[in-house]
Amino acid sequence: MSEKTYFDQRNFENNIKLRQLLKELPIICSDYFLGIEPRTAVLTRLGYAQDLKIFFNYLHTECAEFVDIKDIRLFGYDHLKLVETFHIELFLNYLTAFEIDGVRYSNSEKTKARKLATIKSFFKYNYNKDRIPSDPASKVLSLKLHDKAIIRLESDEVSALLNNVEDGKGLSIRQKSLQNKTKLRDIAILTLFLGTGIRISELVGIDISDIHMDVNGFKITRKGGNQTILYFSDEVKVALEDYLDERAQNPLLDNEPALFVSLQNKRITVRAVQNLVKKYASITSPLKHITPHKLRSTYGTNLYKETNDIYVVAEVLGHKDINTTKKHYAAISDDIKRAAANKVSLRHKDE
Repeated sequence: MSEKTYFDQRNFENNIKLRQLLKELPIICSDYFLGIEPRTAVLTRLGYAQDLKIFFNYLHTECAEFVDIKDIRLFGYDHLKLVETFHIELFLNYLTAFEIDGVRYSNSEKTKARKLATIKSFFKYNYNKDRIPSDPASKVLSLKLHDKAIIRLESDEVSALLNNVEDGKGLSIRQKSLQNKTKLRDIAILTLFLGTGIRISELVGIDISDIHMDVNGFKITRKGGNQTILYFSDEVKVALEDYLDERAQNPLLDNEPALFVSLQNKRITVRAVQNLVKKYASITSPLKHITPHKLRSTYGTNLYKETNDIYVVAEVLGHKDINTTKKHYAAISDDIKRAAANKVSLRHKDE
């Protein structure tokens, strides 16, 4: 039997979490999750389950029609038939600021939109299965999302970021002591982000066997489980080789498949990478909230400027919908069009 990959293990753990969460939801939800399983990733279903738990808790605690239900697990199809459009609209308003067990929560426009999408999917499924006579969620208007300024690093900030990792500028004494042990790893991680635009989950999941230096390429697992090959520049190659040479000197890592490891000699976690990026970026660009995703945007920006081809950017970044790419890089497109306006002369200069 082949050894489980990072993504196999992650899916296994998420399936266990989903199974536990379903025990806290109405029994009628089980049919829904079985129905959507063939066309959704387990991480997506886990998010849906968390959204539905908040929704049913809202109905149970905030709506008079459902307060007599002793437990949301007893919420049945007869109760579902009583849910009307205005219940869902009030729920969206409730999400702006609410409290559960003394803990306060708030949701952004984007998070509200995702929860609405979950509810729409749930009611549509049950309506199509003739579990309910109508679909109240279908009448709820989609939320208008206001565009946010896209934050990315400028070229001089990219250089400064990598330089700061090398010399430890701005770090505390304690941080410098750790940085001396992880410098080559951290440079390789940031260089790979900035040089390929991969997602944080894709980076964490890379194994040494996925790297092929002879072709400057590596294999990654995309969202949804699809695998693809990406290529990197010689600059990225040098950073990876330097790190791999140092990694090879640690005998405790002989049987560790992960490319990037922690000081505990285990696969580095998503949280650790997030903290790593935050630590160095806050020194380089204190006014910008730089995350791994912003490094991905930085690469996408640079790639689009170099190629002027939105389809190439979409393919490399792994966007399934080209409109997602266009939305994120529309501002750059305007710059290109503005520059193109001066390319065509109407009169010859010697006239």
